[in-house]
Amino acid sequence: MASLCGFALAFAALIAPASAGVRYPDCANGPLRSNLVCDTSADPAARAGALVAAMNNNEKLANLINNSPGVSRLGLSPYQWWNEALHGVAHNRGITWGGEFSAATQFPQAITTSAAFDDPLIERMGVIISTEARAFANNGRAHLDFWTPNVNPFRDPRWGRGHETPGEDAFRNKKWADAFIKGMQGPGPIHRVVATCKHYAAYDLENSGSTTRFNFNARVSTQDLSEYYLPPFQQCARDSKVGSIMCAYNAVNGVPACADSYLMDTVLRKHWNWTDDNQYIVSDCDAVYYLGNANGGHRYRPSYAAAIGASMEAGCDNMCWATGGTTPNAAAAFNARQFSQATLDRAMLRQMQGLVRAGYFDGPNSPYRNLGVRDVNTQAAQDLALKAAEEGIVLLKNDGVLPISLDGSNSQVAMIGFWANAADKMLGGYSGSPPFRHDPVTAARSMGINVNYVNGPLTQSYADTSAAVNAAQRSSVVIFFGGIDNTVEKESQDRTSISWPSGQLNMIQRLAELGKPVIVVRMGTHVDDTPLLSLPNVKAILWAGYPGQDGGTAIMNLITGKASPAGRLPITVYPSSYTNQAPYTNMALRPSSSYPGRTYRWYKNAVFPFGHGLHYTNFSISVGDTFPKILSIPDLLLSCNGVAYRDQCPFPSVPITVTNTGSRASDYVALGFLAGEYGPSPYPVKTLATYKRLFGIQPGQEQTAQLEWKLDSLARVDQNGNTVLYPGKYTLQLDEPMIANITFVLTGDEVVLDNFPQPPA
Repeated sequence: MASLCGFALAFAALIAPASAGVRYPDCANGPLRSNLVCDTSADPAARAGALVAAMNNNEKLANLINNSPGVSRLGLSPYQWWNEALHGVAHNRGITWGGEFSAATQFPQAITTSAAFDDPLIERMGVIISTEARAFANNGRAHLDFWTPNVNPFRDPRWGRGHETPGEDAFRNKKWADAFIKGMQGPGPIHRVVATCKHYAAYDLENSGSTTRFNFNARVSTQDLSEYYLPPFQQCARDSKVGSIMCAYNAVNGVPACADSYLMDTVLRKHWNWTDDNQYIVSDCDAVYYLGNANGGHRYRPSYAAAIGASMEAGCDNMCWATGGTTPNAAAAFNARQFSQATLDRAMLRQMQGLVRAGYFDGPNSPYRNLGVRDVNTQAAQDLALKAAEEGIVLLKNDGVLPISLDGSNSQVAMIGFWANAADKMLGGYSGSPPFRHDPVTAARSMGINVNYVNGPLTQSYADTSAAVNAAQRSSVVIFFGGIDNTVEKESQDRTSISWPSGQLNMIQRLAELGKPVIVVRMGTHVDDTPLLSLPNVKAILWAGYPGQDGGTAIMNLITGKASPAGRLPITVYPSSYTNQAPYTNMALRPSSSYPGRTYRWYKNAVFPFGHGLHYTNFSISVGDTFPKILSIPDLLLSCNGVAYRDQCPFPSVPITVTNTGSRASDYVALGFLAGEYGPSPYPVKTLATYKRLFGIQPGQEQTAQLEWKLDSLARVDQNGNTVLYPGKYTLQLDEPMIANITFVLTGDEVVLDNFPQPPA
């Protein structure tokens, strides 16, 4: 081993800023031309192994960070692993914007697209985002690894990053993640880009008093961990084969996630078999710094070097650092024997195999290398961004005022509120530059509507209402655009209240006193709509979340009836008193005598429940009589032939017929919730088990469909975290609120579908 001084000097000489964008190795004429890594017919593991064998320790250690300097001796250019594309190619240090690449499609945030319950749409969205990302990369403006999606369940309504996620339900998050990863990475074997599921695990707090994400210890029972916090990551790793996973800032039961071998090795890699493609784990940015002795961190290790060693030995392969910390000195940690040679080689193998699977070494004729500027901001992409927003907007209340014709006697429309012309706010966090920004005022005027626009307050406790009242008095209809935005909910910023901001509520109340119909369009995530429901002139409420580049058009299309609402809430709307009843740091899901519980599965007093969503028409639903009423558990297990995991065994599909009994064409989301007293008590109120979106059902028309599901949708999780299929009486409730149901019985002995590994004592 080289001396410390010589080793450090050699390491420092290798450090250089990562390039603005990817520069592919020259496998035809460059230094690697005779290395097996350039042989596209060889096994990816062997290719990566040959490359790592050609690197010396100085070179390996230098490339354990997100802004890797590359290895110039081998023709490897600097590489930035940190690229973002949460809902479109985003602004961050790995991506360079400008020239022909000055814009990229910006879809709605995940919380809005999740409300569509349209997984094929999510997959198409992933295809477009990754296509544009790869086009950026091919032109030297990005790299091939993108740290998306965020699949943490939206546990608490105060969380500032909940809008980045598909919502509060673990099953919904699993399905959304699966569709998105398929779209992002492509069908294989070469990935369009490498996706990264984040943040592993139990991460859903930014700050609460003196507790921050950098020092929070999430105390989670094994049952809740297995049942709620981990299933989206199981989907990512075991079933969707995502290329990368990011470990989180927080600790779980006393161990920082990025130093937790139980989570990263025992559960993720061994139990979920996330080893087939030798995928890599990256730390959240500065997470390794904060698990050491940094102020405000976990102080899990006495030094930065010891923290690096703990993280690497536990299974982390790449350390991201940002402005909050300092550059990880992997060489110093290695020289101090904080991690081993085998661990160093393992980390490099995982990173390089990821690049092999992304076609990094495959030459100009490899898949996806032909993508360019012509594949960015296509008409198809823009159409899908609009469709995603229209499908995800939820009609919460309608007293018959919507849809409304905004011409003739209704030609003067008051559009009031800070969201009405705030196009940038509609993008939300982790956004890029869209090709256009259509806010509601812009969209309304493009439709020929005469708009009387007045701005409104955001968080102010008081606002002058005179201009808003004047505009409303000159109009036949009043539309108020409000809620919250990324100035109050975002990364590093949680809320303490989920009430409507008082200045906005006062303005809505004043407008409602005028005797004209008021339509409220609520943006952002959680606020308590109870005060609005008591105002008789608030005739309709729409929730749009963060609807993306064409959100204004989508909103106005729904208000005017050019599109029909069919979205369903992916979250529970809690009363404002909930924040006084449920301590933010309490990770428990099940209720007690002094605790209300979390999510629709356990909480019973919602303002609007998970799955709520109205239409401009009416539907009836019936279940075909071919569905069996009694099923044998042993017989069900016989259908598992060829299925790798028993929880993924198919269960008989449910035939349904949906009839539009109203007068307007509309989509319809069929939601199936299971309820029953089977398995361990307490019993959840109900659990989402299956769903399907049906499209364009005309008045008087019937559509048939099959609700598909698997054994994991019927199973419960016991106190040890095991997934168990229990005998008993099951009721499938259709829709929210329920409009039809079927009951069936499972017979036989209970069967463990998945034995969850127990945490260390």
